[in-house]
Amino acid sequence: MINALKDLRISSSGLSAERLRMDTIASNVVNVNTTRTEKNGQPYRRRFPVFQSNFQNTLDKATGKHKEEMLGVKAIGIKEDTSPLRRVYNPSHPDAGKDGYVLMPNVNILNEMADMITAVRAYEANVTALNSQKSMFLKALEIGR
Repeated sequence: MINALKDLRISSSGLSAERLRMDTIASNVVNVNTTRTEKNGQPYRRRFPVFQSNFQNTLDKATGKHKEEMLGVKAIGIKEDTSPLRRVYNPSHPDAGKDGYVLMPNVNILNEMADMITAVRAYEANVTALNSQKSMFLKALEIGR
């Protein structure tokens, strides 16, 4: 029974992780042409979530540093991509420099779409696992009748 609940927690953490990844990708796609942000007046920089798996938890258990049990994955932050910004020649753009080039976000729409497909597939896999676990749990309850 307790293992079944742990399995449900693992799948639900995967769902949360993939949802955060999809939200981050959506933000990147929306800001693909944002040349000036409110935060610092600079072009938008691609963002990506950073996750921690329970592998670190396993290492902590082995070394005696174990504090609390973490199952599945956990988002530990959202980082900005430090790759160079794109330079596009458009002298009529209000953010163009003296040379006529505009600094554009470092978002590649094709990479974002590929990442979105991967995130959707991983989300679907977690939903399938969750539904299978739920089905097995209900079947086990029927045995006791």
